Amino acid sequence: MKRPAFALGLSILTLCVPLCVPHARAETNAAEEAQYRAEALRNLPQNAARRLFSIPVNPARLPAQAVGAYGKGCVAGAVQLAPEGPGWQVMRLSRARNFGHPNLVAWIQGLAAGARKDGWPDLLIGDMAQPRGGPMLTGHASHQLGLEVDIWLTPAPAQRVLTMAEREEMPAIDLVQPDLLDVNAGFTPGHLALLRRAALMPEVDRIFVNAAIKRAACRDAAGERGWLRKVRPWPGHTHHFHVALKCPNAGCGNRNPVPAGDGCGKDLAHWFREEVRFPRKPDVAPKILRLNDLPQACRKVLAAP
Repeated sequence: MKRPAFALGLSILTLCVPLCVPHARAETNAAEEAQYRAEALRNLPQNAARRLFSIPVNPARLPAQAVGAYGKGCVAGAVQLAPEGPGWQVMRLSRARNFGHPNLVAWIQGLAAGARKDGWPDLLIGDMAQPRGGPMLTGHASHQLGLEVDIWLTPAPAQRVLTMAEREEMPAIDLVQPDLLDVNAGFTPGHLALLRRAALMPEVDRIFVNAAIKRAACRDAAGERGWLRKVRPWPGHTHHFHVALKCPNAGCGNRNPVPAGDGCGKDLAHWFREEVRFPRKPDVAPKILRLNDLPQACRKVLAAP
């Protein structure tokens, strides 16, 4: 069985029942993203956290703090990652999702510097968080605390800064075969070295990749393999890897500990069952978070100057 090709059109959007928030890929282009956002705003209730946290254009002028859980929280005192810098370029700038806790911005800068020494071209940075974190209108259930970033598996063009138009429209490279059983020829030792470098950084809690990419990492990693423990299989993630940092402060809920071992055994085999690779669509829409569902401190974050 092959995964269905991604397609977007108004005919698809009209199938979305009332209050449904359309799903968007991390690499969706500007026109597609605009359609998703418009549909979400038409259907979401006024007190939906997705709607409210999409409004602020500046971070909350409060001490830096990640508040709540990865899928139910916000961030105070976020900072903006510059559109480009030594070793990185931010993609899809029109989304204004290049904000994060200061720890995340510093971590990206550190990874970019190290990857450049390894010979990797500029990192292409996808979604981080909104200026005040919180749930996003499209695309993510997490990315709420300013501690997560999507890094494209597509290397930047060598020795060139992408134009603004390219950053909005350039497609990402899919590194996984259509049957989701293995990587394709685009996966290189450079990708493995980049994942290894990211996983070895002590601030990282875990990294999500498609199970086929995890399988390739398990197969190809040489020498010390402890870093593989942090690389976790998750649906999607064929175009980018998702990094989640550890909570930096009290009031931020850490995930459960990463299981022991390198994750290359029976637990990885589970992800290659057909019903896991191609799950049925849920019969009910996910719950729409209201502001009251988030920690009380997120009200202060939203109301802050």
